[in-house]
Amino acid sequence: MSTAVLGALPCSPTRHGAPALPAWTERVPAFAALALLPWLAVLAVGHETSWVVLDLLELAALISLDALLRRRSRAAIRPACAVAPLLAGDALADVGTAGTGLPLLAAVVMAGCVELPLAALCLALGRRAARA
Repeated sequence: MSTAVLGALPCSPTRHGAPALPAWTERVPAFAALALLPWLAVLAVGHETSWVVLDLLELAALISLDALLRRRSRAAIRPACAVAPLLAGDALADVGTAGTGLPLLAAVVMAGCVELPLAALCLALGRRAARA
């Protein structure tokens, strides 16, 4: 992802008057990683190998992002830029393979309320860390 795209993201402290992210948002990647653990167990029991691998990649990127944010490292932009397309791809795959009815509704709600906002927040956190 180019820095031009990252520069266009809202919700980060900028000189252009965009609102600053609250301090608690830096803990969201750690909580998201923690929330993935039970879901990974469910997927593993169901022998959903491809989904387990995708979610393990998301978990690793979220943990890396959290660790770098805690250190106030400018390198936090790297795992942020890794986790965002993983989450967006996960959302797209969930919606695309959901079928119809309630499974599709659940996939759309998860994509719109969890995965895509988390991807945007991770990018904003990474961008803020890179500018610090």
